[in-house]
Amino acid sequence: MKHFSHDGFDLAFLDRGAGDPILLIHGFASTHHVNWVAPGWVKTLADAGYRAIAIDNRGHGASTKSYDPSDYAPAKMAGDGAALLRHLGIERTHVMGYSMGARISAFLALEEPAMVATLVFGGLGSGMVDGVGDWGPIADALIAEDPATVTDSRGRAFRAFADQTRSDRRALAACISSSRQELTEADMHRIYQPTLVAVGTRDDIGGSPDTLAAMMPNAEAFAIEGRDHMLAVGDRAFKARVLDFLARHPL
Repeated sequence: MKHFSHDGFDLAFLDRGAGDPILLIHGFASTHHVNWVAPGWVKTLADAGYRAIAIDNRGHGASTKSYDPSDYAPAKMAGDGAALLRHLGIERTHVMGYSMGARISAFLALEEPAMVATLVFGGLGSGMVDGVGDWGPIADALIAEDPATVTDSRGRAFRAFADQTRSDRRALAACISSSRQELTEADMHRIYQPTLVAVGTRDDIGGSPDTLAAMMPNAEAFAIEGRDHMLAVGDRAFKARVLDFLARHPL
């Protein structure tokens, strides 16, 4: 892991491979390793001739933690991605995000459109604009002293995931309270870059990929068959579709 500083945070990142760069932005309660290394994305992209750059978002992994919810506004987290690209001297790149990372990627495209050549939104479709349900129980589950007291099913799942990744649960609770800022349909129409929107057919969090793609001027949808929100990220068909998409839209 390498590190750089931005906005008062020490941010960790991985930089592997050579060729056209692709910035990878992981989801909530995850890390660059859990989202991109363990499921084989970094190897898949590097083997295909891409330079895979994966950041640990603020509050996650080996990056600085904060307990102030205002630090986790999506625009600020997108700013970390832009700062990393400038740190590496990269002027233009592919960008791929999963779940919360997809939302951050959308904000990055809106804030720094010249930097973003293409986008892949994984695990987040229409939920980008109409929300992804009530995540209050997840915040409660994260800060519960005893996980056995958590009764909400989604809260139990994310608490178990946070414990598995040895995350700072207090930082995650702060993150979840402000990182879910919704975008409008007009915002999505402003994202002109070629975009692939991919969501698992059993995903009860992300919403419809077709609905989101229809809001955008240059987007296509892909259903990740038989996968839920947690398992879709490593799906082979998803990887193949992303590689095909990138090959059709070189830098």
